[in-house]
Amino acid sequence: MAKECPILGKKSRVGGGYSNRIRATKFNPTGDRRRQVNLQKKTIFVPELNKKVTVTISAKAIKTLQKRGTYQTLKKAGLV
Repeated sequence: MAKECPILGKKSRVGGGYSNRIRATKFNPTGDRRRQVNLQKKTIFVPELNKKVTVTISAKAIKTLQKRGTYQTLKKAGLV
């Protein structure tokens, strides 16, 4: 399973891995570092369907579900 949020489309990203000392001297760089998405496995009750749905979504998507509504957001993402 890919490490991607189905609601927001967030994926892992590559970021710099320099400490302040290495940045100052430009000696022995550490290379890039992969930043993973904060994925959470949640069981969410959908009142419109009267059942529970288990999804793996990002922490930001949990806030999006609360703001926009569970059923509408999951339906738009194609999860229900």
